[in-house]
Amino acid sequence: MFLHRPGLEIEVVFSQETPPVFRYRLSATKVGASAEPRTVCAIMQNPSYACAAFADKSVQVLERVVFEKGFEEFDGVERVIIVNQFAFIQTTDFVGTDDQIGARNNAAISEAIEQAEIVLIAWGKDNGYVQRQTEIFRIIQGHRGKKLLQTSKHPSRVIYEGFIREFRA
Repeated sequence: MFLHRPGLEIEVVFSQETPPVFRYRLSATKVGASAEPRTVCAIMQNPSYACAAFADKSVQVLERVVFEKGFEEFDGVERVIIVNQFAFIQTTDFVGTDDQIGARNNAAISEAIEQAEIVLIAWGKDNGYVQRQTEIFRIIQGHRGKKLLQTSKHPSRVIYEGFIREFRA
């Protein structure tokens, strides 16, 4: 189990089942951030167990990358909103079927992109969900003026040098 990085306020939106089946959004905002903080929307593959109380490895890595590692792309950023291609909460043997997208997921992705200046594609280079990626790129294209970046690997396999780069289709 991982903890969120210190000095962050965490908000999470889950589906209503008990326990929840989908996580639609997790945001980490610096304590004392401005009323309209400069924001990164990170789009990953699917959520695992991260919640308001604790992070998973991928969420913790993104918190470090955005807030602590001094990447110039993230200067002045006070919030990261993490959404996923698929909102279905699963840690192993993920399949990526249509019913794992989540009924509210596209709206959550669109809202997160709207609230961000930077969109970070963070699902990794080995993600094979091409049809779903195409749908998400259509959502991104509907929001003009966003800086588009990508990670060189999935955040859980981070090596910080060369991790963040300009998006290349």
